[in-house]
Amino acid sequence: MTNEIIQQKLTEKFGDQLTEWEAQFGLLTFRAPAENNLKVIQFLYDDETMRFRFLTDLTAVHYPERKGEEFCVVYHLHNLADNVRLRFKVYVPVEKPDVYTVTQRFSSANWMERETYDFFGINFIGHPNLMRILNVDEMDYFPMRKEYEMEDPTRRDKDNEMFGRDA
Repeated sequence: MTNEIIQQKLTEKFGDQLTEWEAQFGLLTFRAPAENNLKVIQFLYDDETMRFRFLTDLTAVHYPERKGEEFCVVYHLHNLADNVRLRFKVYVPVEKPDVYTVTQRFSSANWMERETYDFFGINFIGHPNLMRILNVDEMDYFPMRKEYEMEDPTRRDKDNEMFGRDA
């Protein structure tokens, strides 16, 4: 199983809906429309040539400068039989960060989607229990969004002199 075969099969199935193909460090990566994330997952899982039946990771990235697609949900899948991995991304706007849940295909996605919701505010449509998993329930913001400062500049314990570094 090669990246070329994977790309060819996905292109045959989805045509030009899949874009931004690259294979940095040998890891095939592509972009899919957010409304098709479940269809792509299902195809990658069900197709007997593809056999991507292990969800390694699911997370998000916040790109505040990308108007209309501020959030990127990233899926890492693994074909254990052929030891091949791939990554695919879907982008959603900050005003409506909705993506279909993949928990019906991968039970491990349950906690990954909850964590991604907890930190970024991605709404996984159809998730069986989408609620905070690590942060307190009373939290009214999503801490991994880049709209917050990374550090409190007034904290004295973070000054370089406290670490023996020159200012």
